[in-house]
Amino acid sequence: MTTRRNILDRTAAALTPLYDVREARSIALLCISELAQLPAAALLTDPGAPLEIEGLEETVARLAAGEPVQYIIGHTEFSGRRFAVREGVLIPRPETEELAAWIVADERQARRLLDVGTGSGCIAATLALELPGAEVFGADISEKALATAAENCRTLGAAVTLRQADALDGLAERFPERFDVVVSNPPYVPQSDRAAMHPNVRDHEPVEALFVPDGDPLRFYRAIARAGRRMLEPGGKLYFEIYHTAAGALDRLLAEEGYGAIRLREDMNGKPRMLCARLN
Repeated sequence: MTTRRNILDRTAAALTPLYDVREARSIALLCISELAQLPAAALLTDPGAPLEIEGLEETVARLAAGEPVQYIIGHTEFSGRRFAVREGVLIPRPETEELAAWIVADERQARRLLDVGTGSGCIAATLALELPGAEVFGADISEKALATAAENCRTLGAAVTLRQADALDGLAERFPERFDVVVSNPPYVPQSDRAAMHPNVRDHEPVEALFVPDGDPLRFYRAIARAGRRMLEPGGKLYFEIYHTAAGALDRLLAEEGYGAIRLREDMNGKPRMLCARLN
């Protein structure tokens, strides 16, 4: 007889070549819970109960090959809400939740906000739901990302206006409105760091949402900051998620582009990962 414990143990063991023991167990628990349509607590509190899952071996093989569990089950959690994700759309990270929470806490009076590179729509939808008096817009160059963001906004009841736009070219023309806040979690990982990344990210998530050339790693920040000079209200703010090694260079870039009152925040791991700057 195959039990819940057997399946969890086998699945976790298959993942240990890629992940540490704790993460392998966590991924196995999440995946088995979803496939079996059982709460994770039920798998743990009654481990000896029989369990059969059709297609389990294929799913475990995908996980063992490095495919992110979020793509396999089709969703992830962000700020306490479920967001659909699929291949070609960046999986939201806990650090990005912290960025969204910062904006929600500090921008209660904002009337209009724009999320550049919205991806799954996680930031935009969260802002729309947590700041119900504001107009929220989202931009992305990817049609797949925009379709996923639209799906998430519909499912969550988040009023977000989505438009296809290139953050590097013509952003201000696509959004002639004036904004109190422009936020972005743009591509920021230098190509030279790609080899060192975990294969479940490097080999499966969209490269265009992750990597930038070594010779110009701040290209998205520069372009958004320049567009922001036309798009932001006087005293409006930029919020960015940043690469932990880029804080000093980005501080200087934003000062050169006409921004001040630059504030840097660390993430839950103590790394500088978020920045806010005000248009002078």
